Amino acid sequence: MNIQWYPGHMVKTKRQISESLKLIDVVIELLDARAPISSKNPDIDEIISNKPKIVILNKADLADEKINKEWINFYKSINIVALDVDCITGKNINKIFPSIKNIIKNKLQKDINKGIIGRPVRALVVGIPNVGKSTFINKIANKSTAQTGDRPGVTKSKQWIKVNNEFELMDTPGILWPKFDDEMVALHLAYIKAIKEEILDIVELSIKFIDEIKKSNPNNLKDRFKIEIKDDPTEMLKDIGRKRGCIVAGSEIDMYRAANVLMEEFRIGKLGRISLETPNMIIGVE
Repeated sequence: MNIQWYPGHMVKTKRQISESLKLIDVVIELLDARAPISSKNPDIDEIISNKPKIVILNKADLADEKINKEWINFYKSINIVALDVDCITGKNINKIFPSIKNIIKNKLQKDINKGIIGRPVRALVVGIPNVGKSTFINKIANKSTAQTGDRPGVTKSKQWIKVNNEFELMDTPGILWPKFDDEMVALHLAYIKAIKEEILDIVELSIKFIDEIKKSNPNNLKDRFKIEIKDDPTEMLKDIGRKRGCIVAGSEIDMYRAANVLMEEFRIGKLGRISLETPNMIIGVE
């Protein structure tokens, strides 16, 4: 599959982020806990330059808990503070601001020495489309300020959100990068719905997904759909279709419906907690 998606507004967003950096004390980079490699925009570190940063592994409730911990330890090993966050239960939300204060404690002390007291910390929230930035902001601010949705491209422009007297957040639209050179990255972004579905062949995508998951998490497929693991992922998609009644005239399998059932159940966690990527996969990656 040749998956590419880079709408024009993403160029504008990159420019807006660069222009806003002078107002920012710290960057909150959201990654999808299921795919921290693929959901990391390689342009972000260049854009934010030397700004302090905290990494949030969002949607941690959908990823394998053991692998979440491996990612936390990986980031610690490269001197980056990372937290696994579940915006539904609020897990680790209360750790974010104390962690940020610790990350920028030297700057805060310098401000105090200059007599600057009471100015709120300003944080820039960045990430790819559909990584859950707006849901995250609403949870952390305990309000419904940022528009949310389960599709990429909901947030259209930057917006400031006042959390309390100590913190302000800038929400920005999700941005990808101009070209996906790695097919694994493109596929994983498509699996987690970071790419506009209208440009994808959902049947082909689901077959690729089955081929990957039957190797890493075969029991998730077996237990959820009550099917057997087969060499041919296309046959497995047909089996899923039969189990879910995705039948058209003449007892043919509606592959499109079956594919949508499979991908939707993965995306909302009904297929179980699945991590697509582990820290071991980053070895050799620049």
